[in-house]
Amino acid sequence: MTVDDRFARDFREPRDDRPLGTRNEIIAGPVADWATDFSHVEPEWSADPYPIQDDLRQRCPIARTERFGGGWLPTRYEDVAAIAYDTERFSSRAVVMSNFRPPPELAPVGGIPPISSDPPFHHDARRLLLPAFTKTEVSKQAPATRALCHALIDAFDGQDVVDAARDYAQHIPMRVIAGMLGFPADDGPQFREFVENTLEGVNLPPDERMAKMAALFDYLVAQIHDHIDHPREDLTTFLINAELNGHKLDPSHVAGTMALLLIAGIDTTWSAIGASLWHLAKTPADRERLVAEPGLLPTAAEEFLRAYAPVTMARLVKEDMHWHGADMKAEDWILLSFPAANRDPEQFDRAAEVVIDREVNRHAAFGLGIHRCVGSHLARMELRVALDVWLERIPGFSLDDPSAVTWSAGQIRGPRALPLRIG
Repeated sequence: MTVDDRFARDFREPRDDRPLGTRNEIIAGPVADWATDFSHVEPEWSADPYPIQDDLRQRCPIARTERFGGGWLPTRYEDVAAIAYDTERFSSRAVVMSNFRPPPELAPVGGIPPISSDPPFHHDARRLLLPAFTKTEVSKQAPATRALCHALIDAFDGQDVVDAARDYAQHIPMRVIAGMLGFPADDGPQFREFVENTLEGVNLPPDERMAKMAALFDYLVAQIHDHIDHPREDLTTFLINAELNGHKLDPSHVAGTMALLLIAGIDTTWSAIGASLWHLAKTPADRERLVAEPGLLPTAAEEFLRAYAPVTMARLVKEDMHWHGADMKAEDWILLSFPAANRDPEQFDRAAEVVIDREVNRHAAFGLGIHRCVGSHLARMELRVALDVWLERIPGFSLDDPSAVTWSAGQIRGPRALPLRIG
């Protein structure tokens, strides 16, 4: 079979005969008690989840909700870690908690491998990607990333107030991941729409949500065919030609992995850069120290990742069981809050504080267990370069209007509007 034969049909066609999975009614609105009715899409959660998490950790460390068809929210580091490492009882076939559950038949591959894959398939699918994300390979991206950061700041052109989330943070990972995948750099606005649909549209009616996801995969299929017609040295061409256990990747695997790299590669780093700048804008002492001691930046960046970890991942319970005091049912969601784990005082000294010279910092911002972020080196590079260039070029800045800062809703949390007064 030629490459063209393998991708001749839309990759989604074989999936049409599969069960649609469990659909659940939309349940949204104010939360009465976070211990029994939590919702990660409510505005108070996106605005400031930490007091809620701290309260739950004290009085109900594994919260319950009936929304989205039922789910659980552990808030202690030890519980989050135990679930993350337990692939026997918890499946990764769906990592975004929503009102739609993919059918069990999708396991062990899932829709966006390897993050949606269960063992044993996961190991080999993940190993395929590792060479592209080593420290050595990532370091090759640093000069272009630095040049991009300077260009973005050049474009501020004497403005007194800039939106650091919209005009700086979001563009850095968009441009980097687009380059790695071989996508047009000008498609950034589409990337933002795909990110928001995937991660913030979880409360949409299932049919509408699936239609929005179809738009993402239509874009990816077009990119696949463009790469078939015009091969080049990038991740998309690599995936098209890659083999797993002696066989070319299924078209759905290729497109699913591309979706993962695009969405995860953009939103997490966009959020981390924005949250770090938000912290420095409201904390002059930390900003002034980093300007005076630029060598401290790598340590400070790790602390920003710990304190403002952007990522929460979902799992699905495989079978009915009693787990750490909770009566979990098959197909219940588990929301793994790495941000909550990172602020557990049993795991971190001065857990609620941002300590930019924290020496021991084994945080979980990049996840735990077999699904720990394959792109962690890339994310660290982008965060460090983005902060380094900003502090070099704009050493003095503050929040222009704290009330104007807005945060994304759902499982990736970061500033979406961040007006900063510079100079």
